[in-house]
Amino acid sequence: MADAIEREMMETGIVIVGAGPAGLSAAIALKQKSPDLEIVVVEKSADIGGHILSGAVMDPAGLDALIPDWREKGAPVGPDVTEDSFVYLTEKSAIPFPHALIPPIMKTRGAVIISLGDLCRWLAEQAETLGVDIFPGTAAADFITGENGEILGIVTGDMGVARDGTHKPTFTPGIELRARYTLIAEGARGSLAKRLIAKFGLDEGRAPQKYGLGLKEIWEIDPAKHKPGKVTHFMGYPMGNSTSGGGFCYHAQDNRIYLGLVAHLDYENPTLSPFGEFQRFKQHPEIARLLEGATCLSYGARALTSGGWQSIPKMAFPGGALIGCSAGFMNVPRLKAIHNAIRSGMAAASEIANAIAAGRANDEIATLDEAILASGIRNDLYPVRAVKPLWSKLGTFVGVGLAGADMWISSLAKRSPLGGLVSDRPDFARLKPVSEVAPITYPKPDGKIAFSRTESVYRANIAHEEDQPVHLRLTDPQVPIRDNLPKYGEPAPLYCPAGVYEVIEEGGDPVFRINAQNCVHCKTCDIKDPAQNINWVPPEGGSGPNYSGM
Repeated sequence: MADAIEREMMETGIVIVGAGPAGLSAAIALKQKSPDLEIVVVEKSADIGGHILSGAVMDPAGLDALIPDWREKGAPVGPDVTEDSFVYLTEKSAIPFPHALIPPIMKTRGAVIISLGDLCRWLAEQAETLGVDIFPGTAAADFITGENGEILGIVTGDMGVARDGTHKPTFTPGIELRARYTLIAEGARGSLAKRLIAKFGLDEGRAPQKYGLGLKEIWEIDPAKHKPGKVTHFMGYPMGNSTSGGGFCYHAQDNRIYLGLVAHLDYENPTLSPFGEFQRFKQHPEIARLLEGATCLSYGARALTSGGWQSIPKMAFPGGALIGCSAGFMNVPRLKAIHNAIRSGMAAASEIANAIAAGRANDEIATLDEAILASGIRNDLYPVRAVKPLWSKLGTFVGVGLAGADMWISSLAKRSPLGGLVSDRPDFARLKPVSEVAPITYPKPDGKIAFSRTESVYRANIAHEEDQPVHLRLTDPQVPIRDNLPKYGEPAPLYCPAGVYEVIEEGGDPVFRINAQNCVHCKTCDIKDPAQNINWVPPEGGSGPNYSGM
């Protein structure tokens, strides 16, 4: 941030970065406990829910605790899950897992299929009714640091800056939002969270955080094939044994299905494309039959935290805390995190409200971490802590089998024989040189079931002002061609699900090009770049995808 710019300053009680389930739940819980407390929520999306993407089958435990009468109040939740199955795919066949073999801790009583974007819009309405101030189209670009390193609030992003850094006639400087405490609820791999973790060493003694890339489409299908409440999770094809992840198909309302694939980003082959794997997944006979005569309505992608128990960083820092997916509370075998995001927001709110009542401000709340873990998160994540390390280390066939056995023992004997395993390498460090792998080739999309990135990005409804600074910043612009291209074939065009990155030829030489206007804000490049040379920062507030119903 340019210190020379004169900025307006606003003081409030609490500032929350991110209007997702964690941030909005924290705001609501704070108001429930301290009605007179001033709370400001900033959200980079132009509209609440516009950057929200999730599967999503939700465990209602979190929402039950936050707003017990959410059904009576008309929360956009449902249908209830009526059928929940796991299927293993070979290239041509589909093999259901016997229901009796599924460990009990993978099952969710009372689960519901939702659009998380719609739920967040509703939560925002509940928060505003309580007096919370919510500012969409407002990116948090920096944090304010006090004399002793404590966090005093945030600086919102400047508006009206040209690509070359000059100020347009419409230039409006961001403002300083100073607060007694700052909650970071940016989601997976948020830019401020990343810097705060490094600044305060919040990940010291923890296993590296792990990530997945979730790709999702909404389809309107033949009513005769639609079964509201049906949930199916897929493993196996198209991803090989060494690539963990899987597909999903959720039958929502109005003849719509939520169809997607999660590819864990610790894969080894630099020629693998999660987007390409998603297109192959849809062409499997089991899926293709469902999509005959169907219409694809929307597309999106985003990273998700998958490290689990061992990768949770310290959450409290001087002046605030990380909550939700900024810390990482996904239950990997259940593929559920929303309930834990809500729990973390509520628990943090309670501890912060107590601190403010005691006259405190901008200090580190020592009781906050334990309060968050004791909210139900420890009981949810600790018994399944072996699943992700086993899957990553041993592959799908052996890893999932041993993980299933470990979960059964955890369910029956309340102990995990393999719980001491940890993931020892970050995702980017697992890539092998292109010379050591078998290259993967992907068929040309048919335009009916499988699509190009260009077609898919169009369905993400992206809006970026092109004349603004590129928000995908290279620490060293020479690295992609000089280092990554000869060693890894430069994997960025493949791991990016939106066609942001290209390697093209100009004057007979390869050139690395960034099409920032295509970015869906998934953060995959920030996670998977083998040189850790790409730094994702928020673009101008209001930029990015404008998801509807995701």
